[in-house]
Amino acid sequence: MVEHPRPARRRFGAVGALLATVLVLGACGSGGSDESSDSDAGVDSSETDTQAGPFFGECGSVTDDEVVSLMGVTAFDLITRDSVGCSWEITGEAMPSVAFSWYRGSPIARERAGSEMIGRPAEDIEVDGHPGFQGVGYSALTGAAVLCEIGIDFGADFQHWSINYGATPPAADPCEVARELAQLSIGRSQ
Repeated sequence: MVEHPRPARRRFGAVGALLATVLVLGACGSGGSDESSDSDAGVDSSETDTQAGPFFGECGSVTDDEVVSLMGVTAFDLITRDSVGCSWEITGEAMPSVAFSWYRGSPIARERAGSEMIGRPAEDIEVDGHPGFQGVGYSALTGAAVLCEIGIDFGADFQHWSINYGATPPAADPCEVARELAQLSIGRSQ
């Protein structure tokens, strides 16, 4: 029988355990003097001073039936729910879809800039007393609005609704659908 060497074991003992505990607790502490600031750590203090927004619940507390009804479609083939939001899709190329995302501790300005970068100029809007933006995408064939995204600001958080009719003729104004979904979600927040 061949014996395999045993892996070396390190023995820290009481002194090693105490040292490890001190190091971990020291890393969690304030790190020193009262003169340090969030900006020293690369954190924008205006973002950290803002309070968290409300709790919206899964899918913004909006039901699948409400999304189907507002979009004016018969049903969605694929509905996805995960830790960051929900999406409702009809399978196939360039088919209608709806997406909801809830961003905790993320600046809405980044999402707004993204909309602008992809050719959807953002305009200021307000939904139920909350500021936000709206970006619209138009069909190259008909010139009709087929896509609308709305971001609503809640201090350190924001919610985002995206309505896309794809290549199908819109059954409703995509921005009205997005606004109504946002209003439902805001009204049901906690």
